[in-house]
Amino acid sequence: MKKSIVILFAATLGLAACNNYKKADGGLMYQIHKDAGKEKIKEGDLVKLNFVQKNERDSVIFSTYDIESPQTFPVAKKVYGGDMNDVLTLFGEGDSATFKLNLDTMAKRGQPKPPANAKDTYLVFTVKVEKVFKKNPGEDQASFQKRAQEFFQKDFVAAQAKFKAAEAGKINTYIADNKLKTQTTASGLQYVISNPGTGSKPVVGDTVMINYTGHLATKKADGTYHIFDTSVKKVAEEAKVINPMAKYGPRPFSIGAAIPGFDEGYQLIGKGGKITLVIPSKLGWGESGQPQAKISPYTPVVFDIEIVDIKKPTPGSVPVAAVVPAPPVK
Repeated sequence: MKKSIVILFAATLGLAACNNYKKADGGLMYQIHKDAGKEKIKEGDLVKLNFVQKNERDSVIFSTYDIESPQTFPVAKKVYGGDMNDVLTLFGEGDSATFKLNLDTMAKRGQPKPPANAKDTYLVFTVKVEKVFKKNPGEDQASFQKRAQEFFQKDFVAAQAKFKAAEAGKINTYIADNKLKTQTTASGLQYVISNPGTGSKPVVGDTVMINYTGHLATKKADGTYHIFDTSVKKVAEEAKVINPMAKYGPRPFSIGAAIPGFDEGYQLIGKGGKITLVIPSKLGWGESGQPQAKISPYTPVVFDIEIVDIKKPTPGSVPVAAVVPAPPVK
């Protein structure tokens, strides 16, 4: 319920920001919804933000609320007036706002354009500044960095505890919402086999060609699940997570090269088999999560897997290492 209220709040801010924008350098447009009256952000500050990133057609590209994890980063020197670092100096801790970054200005300044439609002029952000960590008067950089590291480490540990406490509930909700009749292995992996496949199951030394889609066990604000990786091009296109550098199609895996839950799961089916895995974090990315995939600590994940082929090793061959998902950080 609390998450839904937060997301609804963010969406409401986005709708309210359709008019009355102020203009700034570089084609930047912004509107402050709440001014908490705190000191404004400066170059060198460390900020923690919750935000929703959209295109001009109001389609969500990314939301920190969907992954329940605000983003923290240093505010760098602006490259040009109206860039991301410049706009942050308009806000302070506790503020909420919507701003539009001009994509044409970014292109003219040689900056890489974020994901957007070619016809879009703006990329739209609705932000809430959760924390601004500043230098104390006269504080040297080394002391500031040490103090910041200690603060954000404590903040991270507190977030870990929150995710850990919520994990079992997320798994139970996912299974209930999708009406799954799962079986559970001794390790805690839950699964549903929709097709057991034929022939022998994978064993150590085999190269297993797999189609898969991985997503979080919690829904986004739009009611869909956050897909963090897939080998299926159609799925990637529909979820708007297409990677032009990726080679879509069945990918090779060998036992022992992926996260434990993924490894264990596909060994339960044969060639042509299909299985859904509900993987607890202890069999996934654990207490560290996987930041690149937007997977927070203690986050359960779900994989839909199909074994396309099982290739037996030839004399002298070397097992294929998995492309994804990678083993958890110990």
